[in-house]
Amino acid sequence: MAPKSKIARTRNIGIVAHIDAGKTTVSERILFYTGKSYKMGEVHDGEAVMDWMPQEQERGITITSAVTTCAWKNHEIHIIDTPGHVDFTIEVERSLRVLDGAVVVFCAVGGVEPQSETVWHQADKYGVPKIAFINKMDRVGADYFSVIDMMRKRFTSVPVPVQIPAGCEDNFRGVIDLINQKLLIWNDSAQGLEFTSQEIPDEFAEEVRSNREKMIEALAEHDDELADKYLAGKEITTGEIEKAIRNATISLKIVPVLCGAALRNKGIQPILDAVVNFLPSPEDIPPVKGMNPITKKEEVRQCSDKEPLAALAFKIMLDEGRKLAYLRIYSGQIQAGGEIYNVVKKRKEKIARLLLMHANKRERIEKASAGDIVAVLGLKDTSTGDTLCAEKSPIILERIEFYEPVISQAIEAKTPGDQEKLSVALDKLLDEDPTLRVKYEEETAQTVISGMGELHLEIIVDRLQREFNARVNVGRPRVVYREAIQKQAEAEGLFERELGEKKHFAQVRVSLTPRKRGMGNEIIIMTDESIIPAEFHEAISEGIKEAAMSGTLNGYPVTDVGAAVTGGSFKESESSVQAYKIAAAAAFREAFGKAEPVLLEPIMMVDVITPAEFMGDVIGDINARRGEIQAVNPRGIISEIKAKVPLKALFGYSTDLRSATQGRATFSMIFLQYDKA
Repeated sequence: MAPKSKIARTRNIGIVAHIDAGKTTVSERILFYTGKSYKMGEVHDGEAVMDWMPQEQERGITITSAVTTCAWKNHEIHIIDTPGHVDFTIEVERSLRVLDGAVVVFCAVGGVEPQSETVWHQADKYGVPKIAFINKMDRVGADYFSVIDMMRKRFTSVPVPVQIPAGCEDNFRGVIDLINQKLLIWNDSAQGLEFTSQEIPDEFAEEVRSNREKMIEALAEHDDELADKYLAGKEITTGEIEKAIRNATISLKIVPVLCGAALRNKGIQPILDAVVNFLPSPEDIPPVKGMNPITKKEEVRQCSDKEPLAALAFKIMLDEGRKLAYLRIYSGQIQAGGEIYNVVKKRKEKIARLLLMHANKRERIEKASAGDIVAVLGLKDTSTGDTLCAEKSPIILERIEFYEPVISQAIEAKTPGDQEKLSVALDKLLDEDPTLRVKYEEETAQTVISGMGELHLEIIVDRLQREFNARVNVGRPRVVYREAIQKQAEAEGLFERELGEKKHFAQVRVSLTPRKRGMGNEIIIMTDESIIPAEFHEAISEGIKEAAMSGTLNGYPVTDVGAAVTGGSFKESESSVQAYKIAAAAAFREAFGKAEPVLLEPIMMVDVITPAEFMGDVIGDINARRGEIQAVNPRGIISEIKAKVPLKALFGYSTDLRSATQGRATFSMIFLQYDKA
């Protein structure tokens, strides 16, 4: 067999899961067994390599996605360990956007939890092939097959177990590999570094036979050659099974399922084997698509060093005050010291240094090529979602979608010295975090920060004080409202004035109609060019967009409004861009005031998992918070409650829920939509 190319031996994978399923514990074991770390860090001791931020170590959770590179069986694996908390879901979104495969970790007791559903659907949105690892098989209440059952019900992909556990809870001994029909037992005294492959004991023989049969049947549905052999009753080799699993996984037909107990060091090496054997290399995924900004036509870039450069900046991070940009290179090559073109900002950037990242440690490299994930120092103007390419062959790759913030908080500097530090710090944090918004309010002389949730803002404030030494006073969290309209209305804006020596004239008629919730704003220019020449159309759109930033009720942003420019007039030599901008904004504001404006508040989808005996109390409490129960799913001793609740009613909910359920219930929430307050 010809030796595989470097690209074919590369894997770009993410480890994703619900909070507390054990993602970071799995990542730490992977680094230890691939020789990247000389000792295993534990999350509960605050020593995990991948959770290197002080805020992560104190809270025992992952906040920012850490990138690392390790080697396994002559393959180079780039791993991104992502957060599980819903406030940091953008970190997962932007990681999945640039990854070729994902390992989804589930807890054998909790099963498919709300946030693991969210990340699964995010992976589906970007067409990312997955393998599933069911962790914590040694915990009381662990049930491998019930988790697989939940996966079948909740996801469109088909879970196919390629391993089954040998025992569970206290009797969890090891893992049975259905492909090679072997029992894998780990040596407890060697930190799980050593494991033996044994013959399958008789007590498991029947279970192995029936599960292996089911695995081959599932594969036969997607592989004609395998189906023919299976129906003819011929022997199927392990090589044929592995090939069929790989093809079906990469084409998103199936998800291979493995199991283990990461904290007990059991079951990690087979995950690495599965990553190498079943997940795609950059060559196996469809070539990346983008738009040529000059011809406006779609173009593709094959994953090859020979193609022109195309790379996506998917994350910006600050490191000792310097800006570090993480790039996924889809095609072409980059060199340390070379130049690179930011097609979105239309600027050339210089690569000062190229780095291979290992969480927050790094290794300098001279060049990087297609398929790599690297960090670059020296890109001054690049922000998240920008495309970097060859200036002679420009291409813009699909941007990353960002979420709108739903919660805000006023902060003010304690002293004038802190004020200076605060402005610098916020600029840097804005670069890093696309879901953070900052606005200065003239009337109150306060700075307002907005984000994805209470924890998100808490971490931002903590970082301002700790990393940037900016001491601030913090107001109470507040909800970010929106304004919309309830009926159609139209108005006319006229601007006629002499500024300096020159006359300025513009007349614009704007008609507003309400749109369906969640559809956002739309601007259409319906006038003939003889009424308003095309050169002023952009200025009119800009005027309307600026006016929509603050409604007439309370000055909140306007949403779900359709604005149509239906008429107006112009005067040769007097009409100007500025005049049309002002006239359009005035017309919009007047029409908005006539259209019965209404305040909208953010509604969250809340998912509570509670012991069954507290179900009545939890539902009663949700109703008292103006919530609407959407579904109640009993799952044996625990129940899951899904409800729509206004965000305003959820401040302090975690404390109230804990006290109502003796600390035994957990909840997660995600923004659903804006609705009438």
